[in-house]
Amino acid sequence: MKLHELHDNPGATKRKKRVGRGPGSGMGKTAGRGIKGQKSRSGVSIGGYEGGQMPLYQRLPKRGFNKPNRKSFAVINLGLIQKFVEAGKIDGSAPITEETLVSSGLVRRKLDGIRVLNKGDVTAKLTIQVTGASRAAIEAVEKAGGSLSVTTAQAAE
Repeated sequence: MKLHELHDNPGATKRKKRVGRGPGSGMGKTAGRGIKGQKSRSGVSIGGYEGGQMPLYQRLPKRGFNKPNRKSFAVINLGLIQKFVEAGKIDGSAPITEETLVSSGLVRRKLDGIRVLNKGDVTAKLTIQVTGASRAAIEAVEKAGGSLSVTTAQAAE
């Protein structure tokens, strides 16, 4: 295949609708906006306006709370770590730290730390050091003969 032979799949791209280009196009003159009125003009923002009635987004009660200093963890499953060890992308004999997981490509960004969850099977004897882990994940690693240590105060839930 050559560069000039590359093309998208049929139906993957659509041509932009060019409005206001004469009567023959079917989208000329008013360009599909109808006649007069606020919505035919530019700069209209009446999405949530309900004709003077209290808008729905204001009638519904507010719920919940977003903690401003909330920690965000990169979540990773044990099965994926096992897969990367088997593929040779992670050295299973050496301790697996957060830096190891990032450099192997298993995690893109550390964020506030990496949290390990128990999804998938672990057969290798691994030594893992991360910011957080679920209780089930710690038990699964210890069952396989390894150890999973949580480095900061954010211990198992």
